[in-house]
Amino acid sequence: MTTADVTPDDRKEAPLLLDTEPPRTLSFSDQAAFWLNLGVSLIGFSGAAVVLMPSGEPPGLPIAGALLATLLGTVAGIAMVAGTGAVGTKTGAPAMAVLRGLFGTRLSYLPTVANIVQCVGWGVYELTVIALGVSALTHDRVPHAVVIIAAGVLTTVMSIWPLRVLHILRKYVSVAVGIALVYFTIQLLRNPVPEPVNTDWSQFFPAVDSTLAVSVSFVPLAADYTRHSRSARTAAGATVAGYSVAQFWCYLLGIIAILQAGGDASRIFDTFLGVAAGWVFFAVLVLRETDQSFANVYSTAMSMQNLLPRVDRRLLAGAVGVLVTGLALPVRDFSGYANFLVLIGSVFVPLAAVLIVDYFFGEGRRRWDLTQNSPARPLMLLPWAFGFVTYQLFNPGYIDWWRNFWLNVRDAIGLEPGWWSSASLFAFLVAAALTAVLVVIERRKG
Repeated sequence: MTTADVTPDDRKEAPLLLDTEPPRTLSFSDQAAFWLNLGVSLIGFSGAAVVLMPSGEPPGLPIAGALLATLLGTVAGIAMVAGTGAVGTKTGAPAMAVLRGLFGTRLSYLPTVANIVQCVGWGVYELTVIALGVSALTHDRVPHAVVIIAAGVLTTVMSIWPLRVLHILRKYVSVAVGIALVYFTIQLLRNPVPEPVNTDWSQFFPAVDSTLAVSVSFVPLAADYTRHSRSARTAAGATVAGYSVAQFWCYLLGIIAILQAGGDASRIFDTFLGVAAGWVFFAVLVLRETDQSFANVYSTAMSMQNLLPRVDRRLLAGAVGVLVTGLALPVRDFSGYANFLVLIGSVFVPLAAVLIVDYFFGEGRRRWDLTQNSPARPLMLLPWAFGFVTYQLFNPGYIDWWRNFWLNVRDAIGLEPGWWSSASLFAFLVAAALTAVLVVIERRKG
């Protein structure tokens, strides 16, 4: 299929094949509304517990520390997302196909497979969160399987018509979500917010990393949507503005609700439902959660299209929707969520640095080759790998065997991180600096 084969009606929707020029139909408001909806999540409400107590054990952060960590992590993470999304706008390629220019087509399969795995995992998680939300709303009157299947069907349908969904989000859903957030803010602040006990600032940067990891998880998805923007500036501005406001607001409400629940994050939904008419506005947020599962299913399909460029994206989206729904049916618990976030951050923070530096400061804009035969650039894997290692040395997470390995490495090289040590910041800077060195070398050779 070529651009000449596209009818006017087709151009209102995302192209079916990888090599088709995408329509540039998304305005600033379309994109800002989309990112606002992605920034508001039931995950964010409960994820605030990780910010209040990053290690899961005392001491935790005071309220001021938790809010500052949320602000810094959110803005820094979504700035990385906006930078990678801008590459998608300029090239017109989806996120994983963009990496053909960075690594070469065959080497781009490595992050593509990783992204497929993480997007499927996020999709399962989102459907499970929706089921938990419905369970809280209905007091377990609706069977888990019924909710999962219904949400899975809706998610799959949305993934087949992605651009139409984004227009609907702007016109209707974002307004309802905004009203719900304002209502819960007013209602929750009518009651006193207890100060957390046994706190200090020693866990500040791990808290920054946790919120940054939530936003930076959209790095390998952003270009799937920003490729339809009318300009890179519009895409970047809408991404940062919409998401930053939403995620900070979401975490703010989560922090308040958790503290009002006595620090018990498992009771956070009860706090929202406990306010007057809370179930009405909570239902809005539960229904809105489908845009998270939609984004993950659609982006999984787009990632698969980097491997299978001649397969219709609608078929891929349908298959992924069925897979994610089936995997979500038996799931009831995601207690390892915080560990998953740290791992995501350690992979995609340095990847964002390598992509942004190579494209905008190297020769990327002139020689970016996105064809099926794009030549391999194995050297560009090095800064990504070094950034990943840097992240692990400063914040190896909390999976025992993985953490112990990196702590032993840290002891062996004599590294002693201080309270100021940010794994995300250092990983980004290391990857960016090494990429800059490679860019200079390539220029001299050229």
